Amino acid sequence: MTAIVRIDDEVVDVDEFLRLLKLNGQFDGLVEQLVRDKLTVRAAKKAGVTLTADEIQTRADQFRRIRGLHRAADMNNYLDALNVSLDEFEAYITDTLYQEKMLEQVGTQRAIEEYFQLNSPRFDGIEVRHIVLDSEGSAKEMMSYLNDDPDSFADMAREHSLADTREEGGLIGRVMRGQLRADIEAKVFNAEPGDLLGPFVSPDGASYEIFAVTSKYPAQLDEDTTAEIRRLLREEWLFARAQEHVIQAR
Repeated sequence: MTAIVRIDDEVVDVDEFLRLLKLNGQFDGLVEQLVRDKLTVRAAKKAGVTLTADEIQTRADQFRRIRGLHRAADMNNYLDALNVSLDEFEAYITDTLYQEKMLEQVGTQRAIEEYFQLNSPRFDGIEVRHIVLDSEGSAKEMMSYLNDDPDSFADMAREHSLADTREEGGLIGRVMRGQLRADIEAKVFNAEPGDLLGPFVSPDGASYEIFAVTSKYPAQLDEDTTAEIRRLLREEWLFARAQEHVIQAR
């Protein structure tokens, strides 16, 4: 039995720690990140990505400075407390650099621009407000009121909405395709600024949602879109790498 922590006479061992991670819903996410990291390192080595001793040393120095470990003795004590050897620490630093260098090759600016050219409509943006109510009757009544006085949408959201956006007058902000429910998205992205849409019933029938379109943003390769495309490119690349290996979780 390998102990993780001891509280008086009670010992929490590895098995109990893993069981708690699973029950808390954290285990799968940690395993997924571990697999992604390992696949990226393998791909980097296969692709011939190289690291220099200076790069490894610089990253190790950054690690120490961030944690205030300015003396060698401080670093040794830190690793001892974690039960991590110097070789294991260097392997961690090395793998981190491999991951970064590999992913830099995946999400290049040229790849991002090509992806945008082929898929620009999916990066159209739209700004919306919403009001969430608990019954169809109240939602229909609200729609009738808003059709007569659309400028009162924000005030009605603050006064009546059940959503956590009520304090902001129901403002969700700018969204892109894929961020709303499919049946809602189709109507919202075909609407014009000033249009009211709804009410839409939630999948469980417990609430009704009304939308107001406030602005439309035709696709452009700005900072937000660049970041999203880079994320998509890396997700697609990682998915392809996963198909090259047999991955089994225990």
